[in-house]
Amino acid sequence: MDDLAALRQRYRNDKAALFAEIGESGASTRGIGQALRRLARLTDQTLQTLWQRAGFGPRFALVAVGGFGRGELFPHSDVDVLVLLPDGCQPDADAELKARIEGFIGACWDLGLEIGSSVRTVDECVAEAEKDVTVQTSLLECRLITGHRAGFNTLVRRLGEAMDPKAFFVAKTLEMRQRHHKFENTPYALEPNCKESPGGLRDLQIILWVAKAAGLGRSWDELARTGLATPLEARQIKANEALLSLIRARLHLLAKRREDRLVFDLQTAVAESFGFKAQLPAPGESNPRGTRRASEALMKRYYWAAKAVTQLNQILLLNIEERLASTEPGVQRLRPINERFFDKGGMLEVASDNLYLQQPHAILETFHIYQTTVGIKGLSARTLRALYNARAVMNGRFRSDPANRETFRRILMEPQGITHAMRLMNQTSVLGRYLWVFRNIVGQMQHDLFHVYTVDQHILMVLRNVRRFFIAEHSHEYPFCSQLAAGWDKPWILYAAALFHDIAKGRGGDHSELGAKDVRTFCRQHGIEREDARLIEFLVAEHLTMSRLAQKADLSDPDVIAAFAQRVGNERYLTALYLLTVADIRGTSPKVWNAWKGKLLEDLYRYTLRALGGRAPDPGAEVESRKREALQLVALHALPHNAHKALWDTLDVSYFMRHQADEIAWHTRVLTRELAKADRDPERCIVRARLSPEGEGLQVLVYSPDQPELFARICGYFDMSQFSILDARVHTTLTGHALDTFQVVVPELAEHYRELVAMVENRLAQIIDARGPLPPPTKGRLSRRVKNFPITPRVDLRPDDKAQRWLLSVSASDRAGLLYGISRVLAQHGVSVQLAKITTLGERVEDTFLISGAPLQVNKRQIEIETELLETLEGNAG
Repeated sequence: MDDLAALRQRYRNDKAALFAEIGESGASTRGIGQALRRLARLTDQTLQTLWQRAGFGPRFALVAVGGFGRGELFPHSDVDVLVLLPDGCQPDADAELKARIEGFIGACWDLGLEIGSSVRTVDECVAEAEKDVTVQTSLLECRLITGHRAGFNTLVRRLGEAMDPKAFFVAKTLEMRQRHHKFENTPYALEPNCKESPGGLRDLQIILWVAKAAGLGRSWDELARTGLATPLEARQIKANEALLSLIRARLHLLAKRREDRLVFDLQTAVAESFGFKAQLPAPGESNPRGTRRASEALMKRYYWAAKAVTQLNQILLLNIEERLASTEPGVQRLRPINERFFDKGGMLEVASDNLYLQQPHAILETFHIYQTTVGIKGLSARTLRALYNARAVMNGRFRSDPANRETFRRILMEPQGITHAMRLMNQTSVLGRYLWVFRNIVGQMQHDLFHVYTVDQHILMVLRNVRRFFIAEHSHEYPFCSQLAAGWDKPWILYAAALFHDIAKGRGGDHSELGAKDVRTFCRQHGIEREDARLIEFLVAEHLTMSRLAQKADLSDPDVIAAFAQRVGNERYLTALYLLTVADIRGTSPKVWNAWKGKLLEDLYRYTLRALGGRAPDPGAEVESRKREALQLVALHALPHNAHKALWDTLDVSYFMRHQADEIAWHTRVLTRELAKADRDPERCIVRARLSPEGEGLQVLVYSPDQPELFARICGYFDMSQFSILDARVHTTLTGHALDTFQVVVPELAEHYRELVAMVENRLAQIIDARGPLPPPTKGRLSRRVKNFPITPRVDLRPDDKAQRWLLSVSASDRAGLLYGISRVLAQHGVSVQLAKITTLGERVEDTFLISGAPLQVNKRQIEIETELLETLEGNAG
């Protein structure tokens, strides 16, 4: 025991010396990697001594795994070890061995080592790794500390033989995506986790994991030598990794425990350990320009590092994915978009590495093409790298170039894709280099509990919220806003206001007034018409007014309403301000918006509209127009007056926004008559079909009490009948009935199509009512073109604001039965489909689904669903 006490004291003293070295004041990141490795070596030596004391036999081994296996250890991280047993060894059947293992682990804890331990044979390690990718990842970095080297070498060899690099890549990227969702998909949270958040250390580790699994390199220098990274990228990764590592290590020391979050309580102390100091206001100044806390300086540096890591993570993972894909038969075809860009399997590819250096105008053109070209889902590694290397080109001359201003204006005014384009521009540092005032607020903190994002992320969140008001798939979130947006003629005015509303934060003074000046200059430089420019400037200047009045003023006071009505001036300005205000509050924090605030704002809107002499659209103008047109069409078929009401009263706004007047009239005519039949069984399904008004195939209506697997069952029938589904719109009525419409194409539409229509109506209704088991998916044949030019399948699953519904996007090579395969996976996991948008682009499909279900709330189940969907898209599902 005396030896153990001496060992404990020596370990503590040596560890304390290393801690003091890591915690030394100063901003330098040099030496942090070496210090973490020295701490790991110190721990190795201590474990070796304890192992020898425990008296394990020569065929046992002690193996470091996980982060400890990498040969580095943070001050309060777990020490993950594997006790590797000889083949056939069973501790539960050997009391002496069990006691020896327990004694060794107990001695580790007594010494102050926070041990995370597992005890397995080689066979058990391999079996666990094949079942659990987390175990596989931990063992991927295993390192022998002491003991039987031959047994350790066998473990490494067996793990390598069992490794499927492509499956491992898919599993780790899905796992990364789920982790990013947990942190709101942004590195800019006000209390980021420097290990797990997007742009954190984990995003760097995942690159090395998948590269090592694929045999492409074990270090940043090796990745540079194999061409996966450039020497510049390798240097920047190492610099940012050192900064993040030093921040994490000092967090551990200051918290005196494992703490990976830059929480408010520790930010100032960490900042001061780097030598940052607060810039205090001069006497008599309340909010002067240039005032900055020490924590702000630290966080700005952290955010810039996290942003760089995010960009480099994306570039390198795409490179690794391309290397893995290059080992498979077939070549990804490059489809020309213009002389500068190609479509490479849904990714935008530059024609040459130095395109942006030779043609700077192509920089903004990249995002306009990304925004407007159907099927482009992102930028290729080559394009991302070219943008990363062209940052110096984006200077004052670039910003004042009339051609670039015109391209940015077109991006802003495009009817679709504004959120994705602006987010990507910010991620690639293009937005801040083009809009110099925006650059000032990248990574800018907001020191209140109201905002949970940095200013730039808040702005992009508000822009996203505004855009969602104009998208039918999101009309369920804030129906009144969607109704108002449906009648709005120039959405880009609201986008511009969202982009500038907080752009002057952190400069001192009233950011609303300063932002109004900035946007006035922007409008003048970009040729915005005077009337539109005035409205944008008004919105930026007044973006806080409506929220303040709704929450603090007496809305029953006519004078309050009259003064506000005078301030906004007209209905157009009021509606725009209301939409921006709702989007702004929603963009501060998921917890800030609530139904009460929504009611206050809506009341203020309606009272003010009445004071202005207007009337609130209820429902929206576009919806009202569709209803009127549908009723005119229904009247041609001699339905009784108001016969439509029984059905329409069960339909919400989203139904009318998702269907055209002709479809609404058809649904109303068919269902009103069917539902009125006295002898109709309310539990029976109604199926009706007609020749498609779009020109080819059939349009099929299904009305049925909602049931599990309904969407998959319908898709299964069409798959079995060899019908191709071109479009599917799924709606659930307020009475719990499914009202689904499918656009299908048949192999041959017979001249006497009525027999085919009757067959579809009768057979599909029978299958739905029978509620039998789902049929197995057919093995759809791939066309020769798809075989020769395979498309990398992609799955993207993102929650809505409240994570109650999710948007699933899939991209893959087209083949028969694909939609049924997707819907079958969802049905088997208890996930219901509420909307499906099917887009076929030649040999590629781009499908979007609005889905819901309890399994989507569990990360592990999400990854299972995404993995099975990828297998289905690849044609591997049975």
